[in-house]
Amino acid sequence: MENLTFTLNVVAPVFLIIILGLFLKIKNFIDDSFINISSKIVFRITLPAFIFTKLSLADFKLSVGFSKILLVFVSMILFYVFIWIVSIPLIKEGRDRASFIQGSFRSNFVIIGFAILYNMFGDNGVSKAALLLVFLEPFFNLTSIIALTVPVHQEKKINLSKTLYEILTNPLLLAVILATPFSYFKIQLPTFLAKSVDHLAALTLPLALIGIGGSLNMQSIKKDFRIAFISAVIKIIILPIVLTIVAIHLGFTDVDLGVLFILFATPTAVLSFILAKAMDCNAELAGNIIVLTTLGSILTISTGIYILRFAGYF
Repeated sequence: MENLTFTLNVVAPVFLIIILGLFLKIKNFIDDSFINISSKIVFRITLPAFIFTKLSLADFKLSVGFSKILLVFVSMILFYVFIWIVSIPLIKEGRDRASFIQGSFRSNFVIIGFAILYNMFGDNGVSKAALLLVFLEPFFNLTSIIALTVPVHQEKKINLSKTLYEILTNPLLLAVILATPFSYFKIQLPTFLAKSVDHLAALTLPLALIGIGGSLNMQSIKKDFRIAFISAVIKIIILPIVLTIVAIHLGFTDVDLGVLFILFATPTAVLSFILAKAMDCNAELAGNIIVLTTLGSILTISTGIYILRFAGYF
């Protein structure tokens, strides 16, 4: 009963706010304009502030683990290749295959993952997760561009300089880089500035989660359901089960294992829909994958946390 209560307390607050966002959109309390503007505010202002506040207070020397970073990269690359191979016989249309690959791979770790980790481990869990972002953000961006470009054989060439600029100026990456010396050298912001950043950071999770709920399109879920369902199974069931078992066999426990499990288990990022639309891929399929993985992860993440806690891993 204790493990069930712990799981409920961790997962329910996050997904209840997402469901609230969906309800507000259905009842027209919020619209697409609000969602677009709030998403930009979260991505460019409040989320970087949130990451900075958590990471700048972390013990950088204790938080960084080469084995954890290596596991994430090797496992992600292998699964990326696996998803690509699976998609070839399954999907003939390049636009569909591109959205399938990205949707089966790119996690909403920054928003949903951070919210769950904060409920599980407090600032320590978020700090450890934030350190992974310096490696994950460029990796996710590059793999998404490859996935959305190669299968459709687009005539237009990738602008490498523009792509590199967008990666290097990503607000989340800049927040991690800026916070690192504050963490490593124990530098503290002036009180008035620290409180201002804290106030901005406090807006992040509720605003972002409401935006995720409001962006879920329940009307188009029947279209491309089979492909979206297969993608969801890969993203929120196969990937977290396989990679979490690998992490356990490699000796990861407690907060480190929790961070890795949530990274692997979080649903598809909302950004995948935006990228699919921008790259002239199947944006509706991308949206359906987001809906299925987001709703399905309520059950899969809850089950995973319960089992891992029951087994004594954290």
